[in-house]
Amino acid sequence: MTRKYFGTDGIRGKVGEHPVTPDFVLKLGWAAGRVLSRQGSRKVLIGKDTRISGYMMESALEAGLSAAGLKAALLGPMPTPAVAYLTRTFRAEAGIVISASHNPYYDNGIKFFSADGSKLPDELEQEIEQYLEQPIECVESGELGKALRIDDAAGRYIEFCKGTFPAQESLEGLKIVVDCAHGATYHIAPAVFSELGAEVIAMGVEPDGLNINEKVGSTAPDALIERVLAEEADLGVALDGDGDRLILVDQKGVLIDGDEILYIIARHLLCQGRLNGGVVGTQMANLGLELALKTLGIPFARAKVGDRYVMEMLKERGWTLGGENSGHIICLNQTTTGDGIVAALQVLAAMRESGLSLYELRSGMNKFPQVLVNVRYKGGSINPLESQGVQDAVQAVEQELGERGRVLLRKSGTEPLIRVMVEGEQQEQVQQLAQKIAQQVELAGK
Repeated sequence: MTRKYFGTDGIRGKVGEHPVTPDFVLKLGWAAGRVLSRQGSRKVLIGKDTRISGYMMESALEAGLSAAGLKAALLGPMPTPAVAYLTRTFRAEAGIVISASHNPYYDNGIKFFSADGSKLPDELEQEIEQYLEQPIECVESGELGKALRIDDAAGRYIEFCKGTFPAQESLEGLKIVVDCAHGATYHIAPAVFSELGAEVIAMGVEPDGLNINEKVGSTAPDALIERVLAEEADLGVALDGDGDRLILVDQKGVLIDGDEILYIIARHLLCQGRLNGGVVGTQMANLGLELALKTLGIPFARAKVGDRYVMEMLKERGWTLGGENSGHIICLNQTTTGDGIVAALQVLAAMRESGLSLYELRSGMNKFPQVLVNVRYKGGSINPLESQGVQDAVQAVEQELGERGRVLLRKSGTEPLIRVMVEGEQQEQVQQLAQKIAQQVELAGK
């Protein structure tokens, strides 16, 4: 069954435009309540990021769940991975996160976690969509769900995060700049690192409902780079609006992306004898990561772009470490979903246990120049990827690059665009080859 509302990461859109409207969210709460009410606790946790629209959506969800007979336990501003963790510990039916992650404040969305803290299975999302096509039927007044607020949620999650860092180690003597993107980690991340002993300089911790991800956080790291250098800090940690994405900055002001973070954690786990299997990246993962892991004898596999697909492949292979170059890092040996704070702590553990700086830890991986060209085409029945001219151009480029390069063509899922990615050792060569393929795509798309 084709899903009408749920994408790869829940439901998301511009606030006030369908489906991110109060009436739809109310009905979504009811539909989810009907599907989830068959189990034991009849309680659903609701967390949100710091967007102003979160208040409206929280109230609508609460009303919908109540109409279906479920209790709503409100967590307030809470990172996405915290909701996953708390859903498990409270033995709730499900956890709901109101967030649009790294998007601007005027967007919002809803994603679900099942009772075990993992993303809701496809079949349950499809069942919820079926109820969305039906009229709301309210339960009897005596069966309506109540709402309660969980006041110690932040403290519980802070202790969980600290528990993923080696008990015999501390962060004493480290100066860390922590950028919370004016998002859901603003009252949590600085506390985690400071309680472990670090000197913390916090930024992006003054949310006003409108400034989430604005010129701060993992998608806008320039401010963090500037602050790390100005403070002469040992490193910088940048999270996104809902706390599931991580980018680092070393003491020299060099950006460390998700691929490099995966390499650092994988190499450390290997040295500790604790790496379970290999590493899952995505089609966009830098070839430098694949070759660096190969040198260490660590298997590497590529999933489709999206942390949902990374998670699926990890479970299929029985591995525990995966992620995206955008900074979604999944450490299944520590938690059930991508978690920016937990991933940062694994890198800090590698620093402490190896005695190396962040700059030294990443030095074993050399990123290849990567060029991405977006080519718009006419759309409709036209598919440039089926063109013989495009296929011949791709084959010629692949032969020229050999094993020291890579070509990837992807069709956008939302607009008539072909994304042409070429990777190789020489920036100038890669640029020329990407343009060569893009020209053929443009011809085929007319």
